[in-house]
Amino acid sequence: MKTHILGLRSLHRVVGITVLAASLGAGAAHAQTPPLGADVVGLIEQARLNNPAFAGDRAEAAAARERVEPAGALPDPTVQIELMDFTNTMRGGSTTLIPGEVGETRYRIIQSLPGWGKRELAANAASARADQADANRDAAWRNLAAEIKIAWLRYYAADREAALNRDGLALLQSLEEITLSRYRLGLLPQQAVLRAQREITSQRLALVGIEQRRRGMASALNALLGRAPGNELALPQDPAPLPQTLILADLAERARATNPMIAAEDRGIEAARIERDRTWRDRYPDFSLGLTNNQPRGGDQSWDVMFEVMIPLQQSARRAREREATLMVTAADAKRAAAESKLLGELGSAYATYASGRETLQLLRGTLMPQAEATRDATRAAFATGRVDFDTVLEAERQLVDTRMAMLQADVDTRMALAELEKLAGDMP
Repeated sequence: MKTHILGLRSLHRVVGITVLAASLGAGAAHAQTPPLGADVVGLIEQARLNNPAFAGDRAEAAAARERVEPAGALPDPTVQIELMDFTNTMRGGSTTLIPGEVGETRYRIIQSLPGWGKRELAANAASARADQADANRDAAWRNLAAEIKIAWLRYYAADREAALNRDGLALLQSLEEITLSRYRLGLLPQQAVLRAQREITSQRLALVGIEQRRRGMASALNALLGRAPGNELALPQDPAPLPQTLILADLAERARATNPMIAAEDRGIEAARIERDRTWRDRYPDFSLGLTNNQPRGGDQSWDVMFEVMIPLQQSARRAREREATLMVTAADAKRAAAESKLLGELGSAYATYASGRETLQLLRGTLMPQAEATRDATRAAFATGRVDFDTVLEAERQLVDTRMAMLQADVDTRMALAELEKLAGDMP
């Protein structure tokens, strides 16, 4: 018994350690996942699950897929009941509508049979339209993902702009203290103090506007995620580095091969061609088969077989439908060419914006930013020794802040162009 109790205690200890390790592992995994809003990846996954517009696109694509099987199925058969001599004139009886009590009751079942190949073509056309719906769903998702990326970049820009504004405000407040101390010593006029205080007030007003814009961007993101506008989002982290090299010819090739709008137009061409072939098949007749059971009152039952052929007599209407189907193929080809032309035009425009942004960033980081920082440092040192006035220091600080703002704006504009490239040609490696 003692050994059994010790074994149970050991088992409980092992189970407890296992549960604790699993809890710690789950906590660590949860800790490694960035909070919602910190990066764009989490937002996109959230939108994939909760965005109502994309949920509608998914449902429509699934509905189109469900139309494939019925398109190639046989029509439902029909059943007829025919009451012959229901007045019972031949037998001298009374009028009745009860089967078996009339002169003769006929039970007939009829099955329509489309001409050879028509059912297969109908199923193929429905399948092509389902593929087109899938491609339209994928295109809608790419548009939504790009919209989320751009909205998050604006949210990120507003957050970083607020941080730069707060840094500038702290700097102005430190300059105000220096200005006040030097004013008390009679080294600066009162106008310098008033100028510093006016700049601080302007900076605070700008910060209020930036914070309002950041809250507006957060509300826009929540709307794309299917959340209430007031839901909190985490502060944005720094985005991933920009791709080193992008070649326009490679992007164009990828766009032609992977862009879902081009795929949708291709499926539209396929569906139009199948519909044309199906229209041409209408030159051949459809059929019907019938089986009849005859039950005379008081006599022996018998069986009849019926074979029916549809006569393709309305030639002018059929020729008009054939011309319509041929023109629809021409229209589908033209739409595909127009979609590719538009795609390549948008791709070229986004690539030009991206390349220009990369060059601007390189100039700002490699040339203008070091120059602004050097000017700021030299002006601060000269101001400390009284060799320059307050306006010179303020102008140097403003140039540095403006340069940082220009870098932020160039970075955001370049990333927006990258989001547009990813929408057109797929995610970048």
